[in-house]
Amino acid sequence: MRILAEAVAAVVLAVLLSGTAQAQAQPEVLECRSGHKARQVAELTFGRRIVGHIAVSETQWLQFIDNEITPRFPEGLTAYDAAGQWWDPASKKIVRETSKVVLIVLPGNAEDLTRLNEIVEIYKRRFKQQSVGIILRPACVSF
Repeated sequence: MRILAEAVAAVVLAVLLSGTAQAQAQPEVLECRSGHKARQVAELTFGRRIVGHIAVSETQWLQFIDNEITPRFPEGLTAYDAAGQWWDPASKKIVRETSKVVLIVLPGNAEDLTRLNEIVEIYKRRFKQQSVGIILRPACVSF
C-alpha cells in the first residue's frame, strides 16, 4: 500500500511540475473588463553606475531612450528614477546605485521580446553593465 501511495504522489508531483513549466513558458491570459485590454507589460531596470567611470549621465540616458527604446516601441513608455541594489558575489557586498526603470505596455507583436533583448544588449555593451533587469507580466490596460 505504501508503494502505491508513493507512486501516486510521484505522478501528482510530475503533473504539477509539468503544469508549472507550461505556465512559465506561456504568458498568463487575463480576463479584462470595462474596456481594458489584456496585454503584457515589460519593466526594464537599468543601473547607472559604470565601474571605473562616472555614472550614466541624464543626457546619455535621454539619448538612449530617444535612439534605442523609442524607435523600438514608439507607442509610448514611462521612465522613472529608482534606487537599486544587488549582491556582488565577487566582493561579497551589497552594491547600491541609482537606476532608471522603463515601463512599456507591449503592443503584442511577435518581435516584442526580440526588441526588448536588443535594448538590453545595447545598454549593457554601451555602458559596461553586467545585466539589465526585465520583468514581464500580464496586465489589463486602457488608454
